[in-house]
Amino acid sequence: MKQEVIIKANAHEDLKPLVVAAIRNQMKLLQQDIDASLERIAGFEKRTGLSSNEFEEKLSGHEIEESLDTLDWTMELASLRLLQRKFQYLCEAEIS
Repeated sequence: MKQEVIIKANAHEDLKPLVVAAIRNQMKLLQQDIDASLERIAGFEKRTGLSSNEFEEKLSGHEIEESLDTLDWTMELASLRLLQRKFQYLCEAEIS
């Protein structure tokens, strides 16, 4: 779904460079959060010997009992996916 955002301001300078810089800064922050999330997920995978895909399959198939660790892992995967979507949206943004 394409969205259009219009920014109006009482400024004498061109706002485009500021908006571009703000988006780039947000992308840097998102990338840091993605990297941290990937590290936490790697920790779960190392401790269990399962990939995240295997974990999700086994959890949905009730082969793994739900616990605080499985809840943490599930939430971390959901968080990672959200961060990645946000990052991708900003990558695809067109500023004219």
